Amino acid sequence: MSSFKYLFNTYSWDDVKQGIYSKTEADVLHALHATKRNLEDFKALISPAAEPFLEEMAQLSQQISQKRFGKTMQLYVPLYLSNECNNICTYCGFSFDNKVRRKTLTDREILQEVETIKKMGYDHVLLVTGEANQTVHVDYFKKAMELVSPHFSNVSLEVQPLEQDEYEALIPYGLHAVLVYQETYHREDYKKHHPKGKKSNFDYRLETPDRLGKAGIHKMGLGVLIGLEDWRTDSFFTALHLTYLEKNYWQSKYSVSFPRLRPFSGGLEPKVNMSDRELVQLICAYRIFNEEIELSLSTRESETFRNNVLKLGITSMSAGSKTNPGGYAVEPEALEQFEISDERSPDQIAQLIKSQGYEPVWKDWDSALNPKTAY
Repeated sequence: MSSFKYLFNTYSWDDVKQGIYSKTEADVLHALHATKRNLEDFKALISPAAEPFLEEMAQLSQQISQKRFGKTMQLYVPLYLSNECNNICTYCGFSFDNKVRRKTLTDREILQEVETIKKMGYDHVLLVTGEANQTVHVDYFKKAMELVSPHFSNVSLEVQPLEQDEYEALIPYGLHAVLVYQETYHREDYKKHHPKGKKSNFDYRLETPDRLGKAGIHKMGLGVLIGLEDWRTDSFFTALHLTYLEKNYWQSKYSVSFPRLRPFSGGLEPKVNMSDRELVQLICAYRIFNEEIELSLSTRESETFRNNVLKLGITSMSAGSKTNPGGYAVEPEALEQFEISDERSPDQIAQLIKSQGYEPVWKDWDSALNPKTAY
């Protein structure tokens, strides 16, 4: 099997959805009490039949998380380098057809942002751009990481999908992790939400984690944009993808994020609304299914929600995030990709974490441990 696409194509969206919604109380109890859980157990844990067992799921998820990760919470911050984008995406403020002013940070501006972020306490940064190959390309990423890497223990990237050799070329510049979300695994709806640009190629995006694995990237981030399609079915395919990757690229670490569709300039109403209770169910289901996976929650979510789920399986959180290029120091009030819900400062989030008996961790790992990295 040369890529996940071939496994994916053996599944039917409708059959998977029906299988999830037909799970019973007995299936949920089996999943909760199993010593080793499989994808059928995951279906049960995300099914409507699991909703009455949420308290039991939450307690089990907390126990598993503390056993594997201790009482720690990683903190990271996104640094948006550019909002230029050649894609049309119905849910994104950076979409090509949105009439907003475009900006790509210069070297000097990147360093201005870095200085402000470092004052917040961060040692782990996520570099983010739109997808505009003529402006934010591999050479731009090399230069940006060359500027950023000396100031951080690790640097992650969330940009357009690249080729395997391009990822390999970025590793010596300090590349630690790459986040690439499929947005939705529903092929027809994917096309509806991505009508123009390179991102409209469903299969190319689907095979990106394979290229990352072959390149030897230390960590990959997966996820879907919750609200585009049935969240339960999309989450099953994310879990299927994760299972495939762990088997084939076992040297890499993995994380899953839970972005719910948020308002932006142009606004797309979610096709499917996910309640807070359902998101708790999904977080706990992932933790019970996979004890090793890192689970991340961004500032898209509200203060109250993040306060309450901190102990239930989440291992990393962003804080003080700005979703526009230059948002920390250069241009604090413009060009947002989507609205932030939790606007508390990193220090306030760190104090929250400590108040719940957990320890905030400002970096993921030390880049000195990676022989492929030049810094």
